[in-house]
Amino acid sequence: MNSNEKYIKRCLQLAKNGLGTTYPNPLVGSVVVYNDEIIGEGWHKKSGEAHAEVNAINSVKDQSLLSKATIYVSLEPCSHFGKTPPCADLIIQSKIPNVVIGTIDPFAKVAGNGIKKLIEAGKKVVVGVLEEECNELNQRFFTFHNKKRPYIILKWAESQDGFIAPLTKDNKEPYWITNEFSRQLVHKWRSEEQAILVGTQTVIDDNPSLTTRDWKGNNPIRIVLDQNHRISKESHIFDNQAKTITLSANEIDFSKNIGIQIADFLYNKELQSVFIEGGRQTLQTFIDENIWDEARVFKGSLFLNEGTKAPSIHSKKIKKENLITDELLTFYNHD
Repeated sequence: MNSNEKYIKRCLQLAKNGLGTTYPNPLVGSVVVYNDEIIGEGWHKKSGEAHAEVNAINSVKDQSLLSKATIYVSLEPCSHFGKTPPCADLIIQSKIPNVVIGTIDPFAKVAGNGIKKLIEAGKKVVVGVLEEECNELNQRFFTFHNKKRPYIILKWAESQDGFIAPLTKDNKEPYWITNEFSRQLVHKWRSEEQAILVGTQTVIDDNPSLTTRDWKGNNPIRIVLDQNHRISKESHIFDNQAKTITLSANEIDFSKNIGIQIADFLYNKELQSVFIEGGRQTLQTFIDENIWDEARVFKGSLFLNEGTKAPSIHSKKIKKENLITDELLTFYNHD
């Protein structure tokens, strides 16, 4: 690993601190280096607040060193006025001579203009360091701007014999296939996404809250499919813990391309990511319509013998597998 890769890797580590809090902005980390030593670093923490480059530059104690330093940033510095001034302008004003960038920003108002501005100001600019890793970090942001839809994550838990729920149960509560550690992890995941989506039957059968009760973080916006207004207004999803949007026959046509319509709806609501937790029919709809980006599947240790069959993914590749005590967690990427 060369020095450019080493410092962009640090940018990526910093950027991840903002996962779940920067929407609609991307995750960005930045470091300032002088004589092969980090003298300043920062990340973008929240939309409307200072960007990563600003935090990194401001953290440098001896500002006179900036004129001899290199600034590293995981994503192209912005070149336009939004809620904050352009970062490219700050780099120029700070007289930093060298700029190393992980990847180009796909947002139309930037998209190479930040790099162009820096080059025209006489800066030495290097682009494309750990580009694949930088793109993956902002897969939600990139999917939203390049594909004009949110990044779609499917999640479910299934028994050893391939069922996600028993045929019958005694109460309207979730039936737990996973252990408490897996459930806490799911709450962490919820805090990282802008929206969470479930179908009608899941709400009727389980009465879920769909919040981050077991993890400190933001609650996602709850999206609920309710074609014929069957869900009781007394359900947990209508409490005041998080915003809830109900999609009925008035909003989408349930007779065709439901997943595509939902993706379009969420895109128009400027939601960059959605975490789909069930039920089986809803999950299978997104799979069959080929509109998903990754799936996270828990394999519990119990056997149900009969019940609701787990969804079936036709086109997939395993990204990684983890063991959580006695449970297998598999991450699938869409081919």
